[in-house]
Amino acid sequence: MSDTEIDLQAIEAERERIRAEHLRPKNERPPSTARGVHHTALLSSDVERTVRFYQDVLGFPLTDIFENRDYKGSNHFFFDIGHGNLLAFFDFPGLDLGPYAEVLGGLHHIAISVEPPRWAQLKAKLDTAGMAYHEAGGSSIYLTDPDGARVELISDSLLTMYGHEVG
Repeated sequence: MSDTEIDLQAIEAERERIRAEHLRPKNERPPSTARGVHHTALLSSDVERTVRFYQDVLGFPLTDIFENRDYKGSNHFFFDIGHGNLLAFFDFPGLDLGPYAEVLGGLHHIAISVEPPRWAQLKAKLDTAGMAYHEAGGSSIYLTDPDGARVELISDSLLTMYGHEVG
């Protein structure tokens, strides 16, 4: 769909309406009822390949692996992505889940903040390994994991994006 087929003025007007109706100044917002993201769970077609990518390439330590309580023979495994946050995976042996697909209600990408010097090191590591990625704005690297899920490595600090406070 091209920009001429989308009513950009209507979209901007709706965004402004939602902002005016729902976005409260930081000092007027109630505290969240949540205490944080416990984990975000994705699917893996190959446990070892997933471990090699997230631990060996990106530097996120594997913290545990055990049997999934909901599906016998399935692994549930976790990576430390900092600040007490975990990225988790399931494999489902015997089920043909098919390839990754971006669908409404599904995962678009997961953005993981890394310190700027670490971001530069990871970029160089990806270059050396010949791994494909897309760099945007000098602060984001987008790449796909072994199963096609999009991962963004962003050098902006937590709660900011492109120099704008988002939290």
